[in-house]
Amino acid sequence: MQHFLQEHGHQQDVHVDSAGTIGYHSGNPADSRMRAAGEKRGYAFRSRSRKITPEDLETFDLVIAMDRQNFSDILEITPDPTAEVKLLSDFLDDSWPLDVPDPYYGGAQGFETVLDMIQASVEPLFNYLTQENHQ
Repeated sequence: MQHFLQEHGHQQDVHVDSAGTIGYHSGNPADSRMRAAGEKRGYAFRSRSRKITPEDLETFDLVIAMDRQNFSDILEITPDPTAEVKLLSDFLDDSWPLDVPDPYYGGAQGFETVLDMIQASVEPLFNYLTQENHQ
């Protein structure tokens, strides 16, 4: 998303952050296989892992879950978040799976698949964010 925003001159329009539902990898960089797959596409992953907080659900307008379990976990963080919580697949057509597969225990192709799904969702997600009711 950050790459898309920069390419289209919208980096000041949308604030992008990333967090997980568990803190197991907190403070670590992205998985080396994800960084390698991203670098091949021109992406640089510089952030460090962190766990989502109740404040995130109050600060951000929209929180994207990668799968239904993450979606459920996010909604358990606070009973009445002000952030809208959606699945990434809400921004994909029906040819994609409902849940983003976890590539961690698989090979390098799993990370390519995840990037494919994210890339396919970016423009529809940006369009959703910039609709009148989300400004």
